[in-house]
Amino acid sequence: MSRFVRPSSYRHVFGQPAKKEKVYDNIKISASAWDTNLVSASAKYIAVNYQSSGGGAFLVTPLDQTGKVPDLFPLCRAHTAPVLDTAWSPFDDDLIASAGEDGRVAITRIDDSSIRAAWSGDTADVKDLEPLAKFAGHGRKAGHVLWHPTADGVLASASTEVKIWDVGAQKAVFTSEVHSDMVQSIDWDHVGSVYATTCKDKKLRLFDPRSNSSAVTVADSHTGVKGSRVAWMGSLDRIVTTGFSRTSERQVFVWDSRELTKGPIKTLTIDQSSGTLMPFWNAGNNILFLAGKGDGNVRYYEYENDDLFYLTEYSSPQPQRGMSFLPARSLNVSECEIARAFKCVGSMVEPISFIVPRKSDAFQSDIYPPALSDKAALTAEQWIGGKTAQPILVDLESGSHSASSPVAAKAYTPATPAPAPAPAAPSPAPTPVATPTVSAPKSEPEPVAPKAVESPTPTPAPVAEVPIAPSTPTPPPGAAAANGNTTKLEEEIAALKKENEKLKDDVAERDTLIRELEIRLEKVKSAMGF
Repeated sequence: MSRFVRPSSYRHVFGQPAKKEKVYDNIKISASAWDTNLVSASAKYIAVNYQSSGGGAFLVTPLDQTGKVPDLFPLCRAHTAPVLDTAWSPFDDDLIASAGEDGRVAITRIDDSSIRAAWSGDTADVKDLEPLAKFAGHGRKAGHVLWHPTADGVLASASTEVKIWDVGAQKAVFTSEVHSDMVQSIDWDHVGSVYATTCKDKKLRLFDPRSNSSAVTVADSHTGVKGSRVAWMGSLDRIVTTGFSRTSERQVFVWDSRELTKGPIKTLTIDQSSGTLMPFWNAGNNILFLAGKGDGNVRYYEYENDDLFYLTEYSSPQPQRGMSFLPARSLNVSECEIARAFKCVGSMVEPISFIVPRKSDAFQSDIYPPALSDKAALTAEQWIGGKTAQPILVDLESGSHSASSPVAAKAYTPATPAPAPAPAAPSPAPTPVATPTVSAPKSEPEPVAPKAVESPTPTPAPVAEVPIAPSTPTPPPGAAAANGNTTKLEEEIAALKKENEKLKDDVAERDTLIRELEIRLEKVKSAMGF
């Protein structure tokens, strides 16, 4: 065995769970079977997909308010079916996007005062938070939503296709081609020029939405039938995917994004288990965190020279159902915290701090490079118009921001198309059969008649013009029946639309009634001390 030990600043990183009074408890976490993280975090709040009977909802609570969430608590209600995914704007810690089984995408602004009033118990009337806008863009369920990393007000949502939304204009500006099945995961690159997706058809795709709706590159990925995830490795030209082999082994692939067709440049087999691996990339430290659904541990690897070096793992007897990480600009640098995870387990969300042990209390610049800031480098109009820029970074010691710079377009190797079949050789033309020529009999010369003397032509009398009425074309047979069928079909469509609107109103009324009953029940329980 080699005695050489690879030098690393993160060899002794350890995970430290929060104390019991610092967790977020009494949360009815969604029981949806959709493969999602269940929780998302901004610099001010966490959002959790909520198990609600009155339509789809998610719960938002401030980071600094820990303990047991009150039974009477406002929910964010923006969907008529379960919420599947949420994402916080990187440039506005109060703005959150959500996607649900109803195929809709919603934008909600958090009212901090109403949430804190519910925590303090100052109000007896709990009002749910309503969305600012709703986008009905997908025919099937919308499983993922993700904000653009550098342009303010640009949002991606995924179903069987990916739509890019201009949130300010409330419209989809780009739509990808339809995948053969549901999109399982999506992630932007560092500057937001392209994004990658994984799909149930076991393909890894790369899209440039401003260039073409078709994929730039398509590559065969994990061969297993279970879920697959994708994450871009920060400013590197590398992509990491997690998935399963045909024998249900959990795998990690590292790809060169410019040459996906050559296959993964690094393959790592983790173990043989049924839970999907959730990858989280720590850009400042080049650390990959792997959290398996149903696992109690979190593994982490350091990336160097196209290789993944195992560091250690955080172990816990409680299995996680979902996980998310805090933005790097909000970490506790005085405690040498390089990452903070939020783990969904049972009815609570547990914070876990990953700490580099250091003796000095001074700022550790070697483990805290500049992090992504809350300032956008571009507007939505600039990005849609074709501009690309580096994200604005913030120095975690001084708080100063870097200047953004334009980025040149990168070249990606397209998928090699299948060779076109060679055209068939033309069949020889049939040889014409010679036809015997029959000579025509010679005609006799016609006698020439003598010229008659022409008499003067009389001038006709003028005739009055008679107006001619335009003729009406006779309709072809069956046209009358076709017109009647079209009218009948339009009437049926109008009736169906009217019935659909009525059903929507009934569902909204039912959801409101159910929520009111839930609140009344919680009030009775609180009054009786349950």
